[in-house]
Amino acid sequence: MLRGLATINFWAADHAAAVRWYSELLGIGPYFERPGYAEFRIGDYQHELGIVDAKFAPPGAAGGPGGAVAYWHVDDVEGTRRRLLDLGASEYQPITAWGDAGFVTASVTDPFGNVLGIMNNPHYLEVLEPGDSA
Repeated sequence: MLRGLATINFWAADHAAAVRWYSELLGIGPYFERPGYAEFRIGDYQHELGIVDAKFAPPGAAGGPGGAVAYWHVDDVEGTRRRLLDLGASEYQPITAWGDAGFVTASVTDPFGNVLGIMNNPHYLEVLEPGDSA
């Protein structure tokens, strides 16, 4: 039923500043733009990250961190966290190792109030291996 992420949208009151910030973080510009909306394709599966002007948020949308964190796989949690903080994000959850299975997570709040989770997940890389039927 759920086949994969189509788009994760982040709301930003200063849309132009958020697009610039994510372009700097990702090292690429958006592949699609229209007034108040920009999309980046990122990662191994080219998942979409949408930056949306907060004026288009649905009624009742949280103005700050909500009840869910989407985690993006990274090869270096500490290095990625440091880069995010250097670019002006603030710590939301510290680096946390989850038992002996190799899962490590952290999350930050971007300068626009969105929570950005990062994770090193050994199972993620298994899915990328050639010949895997996942």
